[in-house]
Amino acid sequence: MTKKRIYLNAFEMNCAGHYSPGLWTHPDDRSSTYKDAEYWTHLAKVLEKGHFDAIFLADVLGTYDVYQGSRDPAVRQGAQLPVNDPAFLIPIMAQATKHLGFGLTVSTSYEHPYIFARRMSTLDHLTKGRIGWNIVTSYLNSAAVNTGLNQQTSHDERYEIADEYLEVVYKLWEGSWEDDAVSVDKINKVYTDPNKVHDIQHNGLYYKVPGAHLCEPSPQRTPVLFQAGASKKGRAFALKHAELMFISVPTASIAKSYVRKIREEAKISGRDPETVKVLSVFTPIIGLTEAAAKAKFHDYVQHTSYEGSLALLGGWTGINFDEYAPDEKIEYIQSDAIQSVIETFTKIDPNKQWTIREVADFVGIGGLGPVAVGTPAQIADEMEKWIDETDVDGFNIAYAVSPGTFEDFVEYVVPLLQERGLVRKEYESGSFRKNLFGYDQLPDHHPGRQYHHYFSKETATSKT
Repeated sequence: MTKKRIYLNAFEMNCAGHYSPGLWTHPDDRSSTYKDAEYWTHLAKVLEKGHFDAIFLADVLGTYDVYQGSRDPAVRQGAQLPVNDPAFLIPIMAQATKHLGFGLTVSTSYEHPYIFARRMSTLDHLTKGRIGWNIVTSYLNSAAVNTGLNQQTSHDERYEIADEYLEVVYKLWEGSWEDDAVSVDKINKVYTDPNKVHDIQHNGLYYKVPGAHLCEPSPQRTPVLFQAGASKKGRAFALKHAELMFISVPTASIAKSYVRKIREEAKISGRDPETVKVLSVFTPIIGLTEAAAKAKFHDYVQHTSYEGSLALLGGWTGINFDEYAPDEKIEYIQSDAIQSVIETFTKIDPNKQWTIREVADFVGIGGLGPVAVGTPAQIADEMEKWIDETDVDGFNIAYAVSPGTFEDFVEYVVPLLQERGLVRKEYESGSFRKNLFGYDQLPDHHPGRQYHHYFSKETATSKT
C-alpha cells in the first residue's frame, strides 16, 4: 500500500447544492445559507481542523439553459443558480484561518488579464500567500452572449486565447516589479525605485498590455495554478501551465486511464510526470456502521433532482437531453462545451454503455465523480485503493450535504488517514505553494518563471 502524502481539497461553490442537484432540499443541508459569511467561516475552520490543503471554489458566469432549450429547469431546481462571486469569500475565510489555501475559479474568456492580475495579487497579499487560481476557459454559451459576444468562442481557440492570457499575467506577476523595488524609505521619501518597475510591452494576437503591473510583488507572485482540462487541447494546456490537475470521472478504471495518459503526455512534452499532481473528485457518505451509511445514502437519493441533473449535464456537454428518451444510450457528439464529459461516458470504458437515465442518476450525488458509501474505515480504504490503483495524488472532496459531509469526513476519516501516514498532522509555515510543494514561488522549470527579472535584464542591457 502506498504511503505518499495525499492532497485534500474541499470542492465548493458560492451557491446551494453545487455538485449534488436537489440535495439542498435535505433537512440536514445548510448550503442554501451560502449568502451568510458565517457559513463560510465555519466551513473554513472545519477544513483547517482536518488539515485540508485548500477549499476549491468552482464558478460559472452563465446559466444552464441547454436542457429543454431554457434556463427554467436550472432556475427551478437551483442547479448552480443563483450563484454569487466566489472571490469575496476568500478574505472572509482567510481571517478565520491561518493555513488553509484558496483555489479561485476565474475564466480567461471574459476578464482582461491586466485587471485580473491585480485582483489575484491583492488576494495573495491579503491571505499572506494562500491564493490559487483554477484556470478555466468557460463552456456555457449563455456566459458568452451575456458578456457581449454573438456566440461562444470555439473550444480550441479558447485555449489559444488562454495561453496568451497566461503569458500576459506571467509577465505582470513575475517580471514587472523587481524583488526589492519597494523600499518604503521614509528618510529619503522613496516608496518604490522607479528603475525597478518595468513595462511589459506585450503586443500579442489577443491582448495588448504595454505598461507595468499595478501591484508590488505578492508572497507567491504567481498564484498556485490549477487546471481541469481533460480534452486533448485542455491536457496540452494543463501540462504546460498547471501545478495541479483535476479530473472528474465516475470509476477508478476511467481515472486510471486518464492519469496514465496525463503522465505519458507529460513525459513526451519534456515535463517530469511527478511534477503533475492529479486530484480526483470524490464524495464520501459516512456512517458509523455500514448499514447506517447505506441508509444515509438512500435517504439522500430521495432528494436528488433528475431535472437538475439533466440541466447540469446539458450545460457541461452542450447537448439537450430532453430530445432523447431516458433509456437511450448516450453517444458521442462533438460540441464546444466540456468535450471530456461526453467522452467519459462514451469512449473510455468500452464495457459500459450508459443510458441518459443512468447518467442523470449518477450525477444526482457528487456530480461526475465517484460516491463512496461506508464506515470511516471503508471510506479510508477506498481512498487508499484509488491512490494505489489509479495513481491520483489526492482528492477534491465534494459534498452531498454541507457542511455535514465535510464535518463527518474531518471527524471520522481524516484521523484514520493520518494514522496511515496519508494526510499530514501539521501544516508547513508559509504560503499555499510552500504547504503543497515546499517552495513559495514558481520553480525554475515552470514556463512562467522565465519572466522573473526578464524585463530588468532587458533594461540593464539597453542601458549599456
